[in-house]
Amino acid sequence: MKYRTLWISDLHLGTQHSAVEELMDFLKHNEFETIYLVGDIIDLWQLKRKHYWPQSHNDVIQKLLRKSRKGSKIIYIPGNHDEFMTSFIGNYGNVSIQKQAIHTTVKGKTYIVVHGHEFDMISKNVQWISVIGDIGYQILLNLNGVVNWSRRIFNLEPWSLSAYVKNKAKLVANFVSKFEDAITHFAELHKTTGIICGHIHSPAKRKIGKHEYWNTGDWVESKSALVEHLDGRMEIIQ
Repeated sequence: MKYRTLWISDLHLGTQHSAVEELMDFLKHNEFETIYLVGDIIDLWQLKRKHYWPQSHNDVIQKLLRKSRKGSKIIYIPGNHDEFMTSFIGNYGNVSIQKQAIHTTVKGKTYIVVHGHEFDMISKNVQWISVIGDIGYQILLNLNGVVNWSRRIFNLEPWSLSAYVKNKAKLVANFVSKFEDAITHFAELHKTTGIICGHIHSPAKRKIGKHEYWNTGDWVESKSALVEHLDGRMEIIQ
């Protein structure tokens, strides 16, 4: 299928939980005029702790580069896990590395595109807590495998313990709410229709005040993407 624009974030290449097979299938069967990589594409935090880079993760990078060579414009906006990419801000053929971007749809709507870690006060000001939280999240992801091994024995559908904890924890819910409010205010300051981001691994579409908030989700659990159709219609695909 042909789309005008694709936004994906939080691939976390370099970790065992990156859904590279599903992502490759999605990229193989769809074409895009513009691709926004909205941060945390490569997980340098995990790579520093444990080297993990199978060929399948390299294939994702090669697939994206092939799309750029065939005419797709790629805009890479680094996140907190791949912040090292900010050292390479600039244009490289059909690939552009930027801290943030403004996107205008066919219908004339404007969106500021950022990863979102800039509005996460823990990630911004107390990084060691953020690192501990990341380790805890990785432990929950590992436990998903044990839980679903047990469920398969009883012919039960797969279930995500990490997603359940994330969705039910009151502290997390409060954090997400504050994050969404802060990031939407950023759209207000830039006088755009809304904002597109990633970072919190929760795909979302909602109206906050006068502005649209879109979160691309991730390619760890939700396996989601935001797309703009050729007619300008926006949609989250899971």
